[in-house]
Amino acid sequence: MRLFAAATAALTAAAALAAAGVAQAKDRDPTPQERTQIEAKLRAEGYVQWDDIELEDDNGLWEVDDAKTADGRKFDLRLKPGSLEIVSRRADD
Repeated sequence: MRLFAAATAALTAAAALAAAGVAQAKDRDPTPQERTQIEAKLRAEGYVQWDDIELEDDNGLWEVDDAKTADGRKFDLRLKPGSLEIVSRRADD
């Protein structure tokens, strides 16, 4: 009986850890192909430099930090996956 209880407890703990891992999914970097497409879109929109590009887990949008225009203005951008339409452009001071 003790062996059964220990096995049940171990399986319950393993299931809880697996569920926690799923619940804490992280943002991800673009693949090389995605990065090439996103960077081409950014250049076409007049951006010359940027920092991190990540696919946000919470909203499913690409986030581009500190995208800089030729005149030095910086923006945080959000782009739709697939179309790469810019759906949010916030000035970054």
